[in-house]
Amino acid sequence: QVQLQESGPGLVKPSQTLSLTCTVSGASITDRNYAWNWIRQPPGKGLEWMGVIHDSGVTDLSPSLKRRTSISRDTSKNQFSLQLSSVTPEDTAIYFCNADVYIGLGFSGKDYWGQGTQVTVSS
Repeated sequence: QVQLQESGPGLVKPSQTLSLTCTVSGASITDRNYAWNWIRQPPGKGLEWMGVIHDSGVTDLSPSLKRRTSISRDTSKNQFSLQLSSVTPEDTAIYFCNADVYIGLGFSGKDYWGQGTQVTVSS
C-alpha cells in the first residue's frame, strides 16, 4: 500500500514562495511504475493539476503555472517537493500529492492520494 503525506506551512504571505513536501512510503519515487503529482483544489473549485515528477526525475508542469512552479525530489528521503513562487490569495487551496500507477507505459487507472494540506495565502 502506497502512502503519501503532505507537509509544509499552512499560511504563506503574498509574494512569498510556497514550499510543500510529500513523504512517500510503500513505494520508491524512483520506481518506474509510478509518477508523482501535485494537485490543488481552491475553495469552491475543482481539482487543478500542477505538475508531475517522473521516476527519472524529469518534470512536466502545468502551462498556466509553469513560470512560478518547480518540483524537485530527495531520493534519500523518498520525498518530492513543490515550490510555488510569488503567491497571491488566489493560490489559497488544499494541496494534494498523488501517485499514478503505471503498467508499462500505460496508466493503470489506479492512484494514491495524500490527505491534503490547506494552504492559505494572506498577509
